[in-house]
Amino acid sequence: MTTSTLQHNDNKAVEVENRVIKKLFRRLITFLFVLFVFSFLDRINIGFAGLTMGKDLGLTSTMFGLAATLFYVTYVLCGIPSNIMLAKVGARRWIAGIMVVWGIASTCTMFATSPHTLYILRMLVGIAEAGFLPGILVYLTWWFPAYHRARANALFMIAMPVTMMLGSILSGYILALDGLWNLKGWQWLFLLEGLPSVVLGVVTWFFLNDTPDKAKLAG
Repeated sequence: MTTSTLQHNDNKAVEVENRVIKKLFRRLITFLFVLFVFSFLDRINIGFAGLTMGKDLGLTSTMFGLAATLFYVTYVLCGIPSNIMLAKVGARRWIAGIMVVWGIASTCTMFATSPHTLYILRMLVGIAEAGFLPGILVYLTWWFPAYHRARANALFMIAMPVTMMLGSILSGYILALDGLWNLKGWQWLFLLEGLPSVVLGVVTWFFLNDTPDKAKLAG
């Protein structure tokens, strides 16, 4: 094999890799970005719902603070076990499953009638969401070589400040639906920001591949 042939093969390999990486950024990172937006919305929407929700459920500031804290307690405790399960059952199944669970739990918060039901639902959201962010960061290591990974992680993580910026605006509009169909504004908030996670969980089942060798990336 001549030097020119080897160089041609190397150039072709680089061209194929660049094409695959561009496709991954265009499709995979965009999709994961959307998932993270709704994950973070379901994490922070209780803060937007708090004022009116607290009055309707008879929550004191201490009770409301406990509900918020319980989310983070379960979130921290379940992160590692969730990642272990991801490795065992596969990213596609696990990410899809936890999205459906936290989406249902977040949506069901609209039916909370007491501090204790709120505590339980926020703990369920925390348990399910615990595996998402660390799981996706592990997942990205399977798809991107080290020299592309920092950019991939950065583009994915931008979803957090974007959601914080747009979430307040979106939540404000949703809370303004107060009284529509006899639902409180905070009930609409959990409904309209929780259900998309359920839908996206189902989409994730069909869209994601566990590993690159199971995907069609070329072209």
